[in-house]
Amino acid sequence: MIPSPALADLRDRARRVRLACFDVDGTLTDGRLVYDSAGGESKAFHVHDGQGLVLLRRAGIEVALVTARTSPAVERRAAELGVRACSGIGDKLACVEGIAKTLGLALDDVAFMGDDLPDLKVMRRVGLSACPADAHDWVARDAAFRAQRDGGRGAAREFCDFLLEAQDRVHPILDALLADAPVELGAQA
Repeated sequence: MIPSPALADLRDRARRVRLACFDVDGTLTDGRLVYDSAGGESKAFHVHDGQGLVLLRRAGIEVALVTARTSPAVERRAAELGVRACSGIGDKLACVEGIAKTLGLALDDVAFMGDDLPDLKVMRRVGLSACPADAHDWVARDAAFRAQRDGGRGAAREFCDFLLEAQDRVHPILDALLADAPVELGAQA
């Protein structure tokens, strides 16, 4: 359990988030790379994580997938979810800074969830860093939020839910679902 003062600070930082970026391999997937006999690559994404990304977007929080690997599977998943895909990225920090600048945001308004060393530089610069439960220890030490679930197994959804709760977005989502109405959350205040 996170001590109360630390949890209050974490929630304050989460309230500021207007852009949430996610690493893919090891964060939105379990980190395994699967190749078929023709050399094609496949990835498995958890539907709960995808729902979390969609809910963030509907709540007015921009979402980006930022990965060093070039992957048609990432491009397809991002398109399905209606989020940005930045694949083949050598410098994740420069990519995230560029997106934030385009949106007129400071890095304090950005969250990044990653699991391994290529994510550490960006995690140290953004307003809120997060990692899955099974992130590499050197990365987990730096993460402000550590999910209880592993990468590719609901960790991203856990982080999305935390952001939505911190920004008081849960009740509008639930009210709309219970009323069988479309989930319209409106623009950020």
